[in-house]
Amino acid sequence: MRKMIPDFDKMKQAGEKISMLTAYDYPSAQFVEEAGVDMILVGDSLGMVVLGYDSTVPVTMEEMLHHTKAVRRGASQTFIVTDMPFMSYATIDLAIVNAGRLIKEGGSDAVKLEGGMDIVPIVQTLTRAGIPVVGHIGLTPQTANQLGGYKVQGRDLDSAVQLVKDGQALEQAGAFMIVLEAIPRQVAAQISTGLRIPTIGIGAGSDCNGQVLVFHDILGLFKRFTPKFVKQYAELRLDSVRAIQQFHKEVKLSTFPSEEYTFGLSDEVIQRLYGD
Repeated sequence: MRKMIPDFDKMKQAGEKISMLTAYDYPSAQFVEEAGVDMILVGDSLGMVVLGYDSTVPVTMEEMLHHTKAVRRGASQTFIVTDMPFMSYATIDLAIVNAGRLIKEGGSDAVKLEGGMDIVPIVQTLTRAGIPVVGHIGLTPQTANQLGGYKVQGRDLDSAVQLVKDGQALEQAGAFMIVLEAIPRQVAAQISTGLRIPTIGIGAGSDCNGQVLVFHDILGLFKRFTPKFVKQYAELRLDSVRAIQQFHKEVKLSTFPSEEYTFGLSDEVIQRLYGD
């Protein structure tokens, strides 16, 4: 039986910060749930940290479904949000079909969409259909090329004002939470205090109502690059390489497997099998 879904609005009102972490498969979901994190995001970042793509753009609906199912199996008691991949919500009809699949087939509790005022009609339609929606403004990786690359957003007056308006529009459209990515702390604070719904920051400062990071980033598992806003809590990639190197060495030296890791036969069976 699923545990009761947390009341994120009440957490915001009480000043309790909300923790969110990505997970992409059964074991990572187990780790996150066991650690007591409030929410799991099955992010389309899996395209880069799990599937080896250069960006999130190539990620498909089938891949998001596949990974969401695995995460749900690993974290049956945790609230799960799944990213809708690039072009899966290009129209309202597409959005409602694909979001419905993530909830119904994937077992997710909510979906996340990138965009501000431009996606308001889609957010309205999904919420009317009973599908909980998380917004995502600031740096939106699916359209990063249109934003001039992976850069901080909202640094000038016009773009900062637009982000505030985007947040308000998403709340009015029915989003129950908004992710703020790579925007100045002061802008994030303005958005957060002006909204009833919680904000989750990633590179948006400590005034957000919660924080999210990528599983592979905080554990030091992703080698290609580390964003400025990431704090690494472990270096598991180095530990993993060392362990694999040791296995490789022991195989070459014939020191693994030793008797400790080997199955054998009784003397009676050996005698019957091979004779004297």
